[in-house]
Amino acid sequence: MNANLSEDEMRAALFGNSSSAIPSAKAQLSGVPKPTTEKQGVRKFSSPKLRVTLKVSKVFEGDEEIFSYDANTLSTLLAEQEARSAARKKRFKYIELVSVEPV
Repeated sequence: MNANLSEDEMRAALFGNSSSAIPSAKAQLSGVPKPTTEKQGVRKFSSPKLRVTLKVSKVFEGDEEIFSYDANTLSTLLAEQEARSAARKKRFKYIELVSVEPV
């Protein structure tokens, strides 16, 4: 390899010829967009949700109920904490985690 290259030769080796690097403005405007008559369907963006299922009871070793809570997060730890606090707001004292699954 030749160690003594001029600046122009180095630029040409790295970036190629500069004449082909800039496209003309006429080439970009040649495609005319066609007006669409169809309405595109509106996508409903859904937030990531986790469904937390708990066994809850108000009395120790009493009747257990299934309590489910939908959390708007991807963190299983945060979803579990939110579900536990929602169950405590409904006066459930004994809480056992059953499952955490994405919805």
